Amino acid sequence: MPEPEGNRRSPQGVPYTDLAHIVNADGLHLFCRYWEPDSPPKALVFVAHGAGEHCGGYADIAHSLTQHGILVFAHDHVGHGQSEGERMDIKNFQIYIRDVLQHIDIMKGRYPKLPVFIIGHSMGGAISILTTCERPQDFAGVVLIGPMVQMNAESATPFKVFVAKILNRLTPNLSLGSIESKWVSRDPKQVEAYDTDKLNYHGGLRIAFGMQLMEAAARIERELPNITWPFYILHGDADKLCDIRGAHLMYNEAKSTDKKLKVYEEAYHALHHDLPETIESVLKEVSTWILERLPAPHVS
Repeated sequence: MPEPEGNRRSPQGVPYTDLAHIVNADGLHLFCRYWEPDSPPKALVFVAHGAGEHCGGYADIAHSLTQHGILVFAHDHVGHGQSEGERMDIKNFQIYIRDVLQHIDIMKGRYPKLPVFIIGHSMGGAISILTTCERPQDFAGVVLIGPMVQMNAESATPFKVFVAKILNRLTPNLSLGSIESKWVSRDPKQVEAYDTDKLNYHGGLRIAFGMQLMEAAARIERELPNITWPFYILHGDADKLCDIRGAHLMYNEAKSTDKKLKVYEEAYHALHHDLPETIESVLKEVSTWILERLPAPHVS
């Protein structure tokens, strides 16, 4: 039997009555963050974080947007950070998408006239793409930072995929190894911060989880020719965690007329946590792109 609402605690032991949260369709509590501007908001931006991390790492992006009157919100995906759910274990990738749409619908209910954007990083990029594909009419644009569009060619050869499918049936909890933090950022201080952040998941990735990522990438590949919504991809060409070939594939295959790809030379995976000059550029690029797509204010 699930615990009564008042007794539910985060994985860190904090009562959810003390934390901003939503309850998803499976009855799990998802920890939420809201960054609100000082003035009435002009737009809503949902941030989808990546695998093994949490939404607290997006404060810099959020603050760069709230300065321009944009309300930014996010939650820790199920099984991540301060949300409930078994760590880094998902029965179906669609659960992430469903939860994002639920949270966006709640905020749209409060601000029905505001345009909605999504920013997604890494696995959060895949979530953002598939979420927007489900309800393209609901979104004014999507920003993708080092997104997972397709699996790395080296790690998803036909033979390796074949073996993974067999192992997934036999031993779905078998570990594939953990995320190598040295490839997150070129800045050693950022890597250290990632390693010491107790809300990040530092354990191994299960084969079952890897299969969900593969299926999500296959779905994205099928969707690419149908994409007509505005998007902006920012990707480091030295990214070893999400293959930049996926960014080029999306840019070339999508039918969108409003699309942009910016490649950062020698940059690693988390561009918003890379070297200071890269971070500065990314924050400016993201906020400028979104602001340019806001409707002109009504003059009374």
